Amino acid sequence: MPFELRPYPTETLKPEGNYLQTTWKNSVYPMAEHFGVRIVLPRVSPQPYTHLAFEGYQYAKEKGKANEYNHRMLKAFFQEEQDIGNIDTLTSLARELGLDKKEYRQVLETRKYKEVHQKALQHAYSEANIQAVTFIIGDTKVQGMRSKEELEQIIEDELAKKKNFVDMNFEGMVCGPDGCS
Repeated sequence: MPFELRPYPTETLKPEGNYLQTTWKNSVYPMAEHFGVRIVLPRVSPQPYTHLAFEGYQYAKEKGKANEYNHRMLKAFFQEEQDIGNIDTLTSLARELGLDKKEYRQVLETRKYKEVHQKALQHAYSEANIQAVTFIIGDTKVQGMRSKEELEQIIEDELAKKKNFVDMNFEGMVCGPDGCS
């Protein structure tokens, strides 16, 4: 689900400013180190608006490359310090994923997915009450940073709910690698 911290026309922040420097020093970098994630505060200044990257996500999703696209955009911005608000940069990144360069650029230039993205943002902000760090796991909404163990437990609980549902709705023999019972 797309989530923009500062969607247009909200002013974006400058990485050299006190707020981002302090937040990254006191929160982001320690958390990243704890989880073993390599991340940098991108020097792109001011930070780019990301609506075009998210509109590009809608295109990638249609082409079956949503996860790869999101991973590439995050890596491009938070590890390689690329400007993901720039159409040339986005087009180059999309091409790396095997997306059609010309078609992708046209989608961004014509704003083909603007309305789809706006609806997704509206859903994230109001209807789903999504915050900056939110996971939807099955029927459970998890907000805020959680440990790996907590997330694993939530996943196990959700899988158990699904298993119980299957067990309740299907009677009869069950077959597995060791035969049927």
